[in-house]
Amino acid sequence: MQNVGKNVWVGLSGGVDSAVSAALLKEQGYDVTGVFIKIWSPEFLECTWREDRLDAMRVAVHLDIPFLEVDLSEEYKDSVIANMLHEYEAGRTPNPDVLCNETIKFGAFAKWAFKNGAEILATGHYVRVETRESVAHLLKGIDPAKDQTYFLYRMPKAVIEKTIFPVGGFTKKQIREKALSLRLPNAERPDSQGLCFVGDVSMQEFLSRFIALKKGVLVNESSEHIGEHDGAMLYTIGQRHGFRLLPIAGDGPYYVIGIDTKKNIVRVSRNVAVSKHAGAMLSDIHWINEPLDEDMLTAAPRYHAKEVPVKIVGNKVYFAEPVQLTPGQSLVFYRGEECLGGGIIHTVEV
Repeated sequence: MQNVGKNVWVGLSGGVDSAVSAALLKEQGYDVTGVFIKIWSPEFLECTWREDRLDAMRVAVHLDIPFLEVDLSEEYKDSVIANMLHEYEAGRTPNPDVLCNETIKFGAFAKWAFKNGAEILATGHYVRVETRESVAHLLKGIDPAKDQTYFLYRMPKAVIEKTIFPVGGFTKKQIREKALSLRLPNAERPDSQGLCFVGDVSMQEFLSRFIALKKGVLVNESSEHIGEHDGAMLYTIGQRHGFRLLPIAGDGPYYVIGIDTKKNIVRVSRNVAVSKHAGAMLSDIHWINEPLDEDMLTAAPRYHAKEVPVKIVGNKVYFAEPVQLTPGQSLVFYRGEECLGGGIIHTVEV
């Protein structure tokens, strides 16, 4: 087999997708090593990393492949957690999954793996890589309900060129069936729900451990005091719950349309369309493959959000129709099924 002797290190999370990834690669003749990445978890939260590691080890034993572990707790805390807290304090809603993939899985882990003998990386993400004329292209997974290109748009191109995503060409149902047919020890394990460090607590409880949260004033579009909130940084654009209305507010629902963390004010409106914008300014734009001037692009303002045709002018973007935008979230660009890159929504334009 042409893959015999090619050394692939697979990030084993303990979940089904990464386990089947390792199994598929072994079937294809690769020399597979499973690696568990330990990330930071605060002492006050009960996290499942020990159970995750045990499941990852069981998979490695079942598949008869070597098992390694790397502790990236400090890197995770210094990059993902620090950024998350900074963004919430600034009144923006960050996406820790995007930063984790950039700085940990395809950053610190990739660097460590290649330094210690890996030739190729692999993970259980539902995306595909296609090389055309020696250029790697990041494509959506064929299962639209599971596609994860939104979270990987910041991958370094040099790492994309050395990474395999075995499950990207399958549906989740097919992967679950494959896990059962192989009798993997975690075949019936439920899908992971969110990041480990958050655990089963609310974001309010988590942030309160690091940031002093103060109740504040809820105002309408005319700046009238119509209610109270639990701390401006806890809210996100478009949110319609989590605050208390005074009788003067009348019937709802009300939607968050603005956040001022310095004054600790949250602005709301009955009209959700007020939270939609014709354009935005981006920061930290990252291109996997930069588009040509004539390219017709679409953009996704959130994971699984409807893609909207977009025009890019420098670090500004203009939409074909108003879009609900949340500062701090990622705006990801597509050309058909290809993910080209994206940026962080910094400010919005009316």
